[in-house]
Amino acid sequence: MLRVLMMVVVVACSSICGLSQTKQPNIIFLLADDLGYGDIGCYGQQKIETPNINQLAKEGLRATQFYSASPVCAPARTSFMTGLHTGHTPVRGNKTIGAEGQTPLPNSTITFAMLLQQNGYNTAAFGKWGLGFIGTSGEPAKKGIEEFYGYNCQTQAHNYYPNHLWYNSTKINFTNNPQEHHVYSADDIHNKALDYLQQQGKQPFFMYLPYTLPHGDLSVPHDSLYNYYVAKFAEAPLPKPTNYKAKEGKWFEPYPHAAFAAMVARLDKFVGDINKVLKQKALEKNTIFIFTSDNGPHKEDGGDPAFFNSTNGYRGIKRDVYEGGIRVPFIAKWKSHIKPNTKSNFAFALYDMFPTFLDVAKAKNKQTIDGISVLPTLLGKPQAQHNYLYWELSEAGSKQAIRVGNWKAVKLNVSTNSNATIELYNLKLDPFEKNNIAAKQPAIATKLDSLLQKAHVYNKDWPILKTEF
Repeated sequence: MLRVLMMVVVVACSSICGLSQTKQPNIIFLLADDLGYGDIGCYGQQKIETPNINQLAKEGLRATQFYSASPVCAPARTSFMTGLHTGHTPVRGNKTIGAEGQTPLPNSTITFAMLLQQNGYNTAAFGKWGLGFIGTSGEPAKKGIEEFYGYNCQTQAHNYYPNHLWYNSTKINFTNNPQEHHVYSADDIHNKALDYLQQQGKQPFFMYLPYTLPHGDLSVPHDSLYNYYVAKFAEAPLPKPTNYKAKEGKWFEPYPHAAFAAMVARLDKFVGDINKVLKQKALEKNTIFIFTSDNGPHKEDGGDPAFFNSTNGYRGIKRDVYEGGIRVPFIAKWKSHIKPNTKSNFAFALYDMFPTFLDVAKAKNKQTIDGISVLPTLLGKPQAQHNYLYWELSEAGSKQAIRVGNWKAVKLNVSTNSNATIELYNLKLDPFEKNNIAAKQPAIATKLDSLLQKAHVYNKDWPILKTEF
């Protein structure tokens, strides 16, 4: 009798304890490409309809002061994977290596995806990698991604009707696609991501979605969604150049405003698809779903951020270290954990995802990083603060920026001028960076200038200061 009673107690205890000891949460991270802060409805967009992303924000948290780690692609992704800001990352710019692929992450680089693997997670990525070609030290399989599908190379990702994509180390060829346009890569990649999501079972998973929308070249199927915006904007069609040739399958778009809007709307549909599968598979309560972008909006390849007010008034666009180039949307949903319809004004950055994901996974981190876990912010709890946020870019004469509290300093042309002038802005009073007050606040300007110098650690492959050349 006593033995039976003990068995009942053990079973009951196991059942009750199981309620508080849930398995490691799943993580989905969608990184849009060149999507500006103001390109979606819940961040002020007036011309493009994004109901699914808006709903995601209603069901979770919307951050108003989230930053990418860089105003261009490769260093933003490197910072994301390593937890380091761009003064410390191994890759700090966009450099194509050979016919296909970018500068690879070195062998010594430990990514959070590798650590998630070590802690029992399935890991996958669908979209644009750009951190090392197949066979190099930076290929997905060597940096913690068990299953990869999409573009390895950023340059080739400009073409939405490619002649090939990659499944792990296997090249998937699309015969005559550049000419016949029968495989739209954004749809194909998204469908593979949905298939992966449908196949997930009891093991926790990390699904990284570095989708290519709405990066240029502007290109989208001329379907009902596209036709809706053609009619809505009533823009005059651009004449096709007489010498135009469809190089590498790139697509001439006579209605660029409609095309861009349709690309953003398509991205919005993808968000709705993912949410639908999470609900169908009863995964919402144990999955954190984050939506953000890699940098500000582009104006080349058909982009028109002025027409769409893509930065919502913030100064600058892609390749700028002003707010419009680096401040991006950030939405996080985690049912029963993140309070619905909340807004956070906490300032944090893409490299904070490294420790945040490990915190979510209940995994320890022994790496030296710049990021801090923002899980407390997501859960509405007291949050540790950054000493500063930092950005640098080796392109366009080299640029630096740093934020300390509400103070933001910017330096341009630091590779050509060893005495480059520092600009100073108070983001609380001047969020659009219209008034440089460095001359009025010399002590603060000097302090931030000193921090700029300390935050940048020399890297021979990515020198930015004139004294380094």
